[in-house]
Amino acid sequence: MNIDLDAIDDAVLSLLYLTLHDHDRAWKGFDWDALNRLHERGLIDNPINKAKSVTLTEEGLRLSERLFKQHFVIDGRNTDAD
Repeated sequence: MNIDLDAIDDAVLSLLYLTLHDHDRAWKGFDWDALNRLHERGLIDNPINKAKSVTLTEEGLRLSERLFKQHFVIDGRNTDAD
């Protein structure tokens, strides 16, 4: 089976946006290989630490928001319940 790792990484990054807190931190309960690839691409800080969350870089924040909206927002409407 051929797996599109870029598509996996995009999905993980978009779901990191879903769990954002403290402006740029997200829970890191995802596949370690995907998190390492996102780190290598400069989208998140090093995920290997004792914290239960990772910090997204500015580029990671922008891309995660775009991917989240692309994949999960219906008709471009804001679904934020705040």
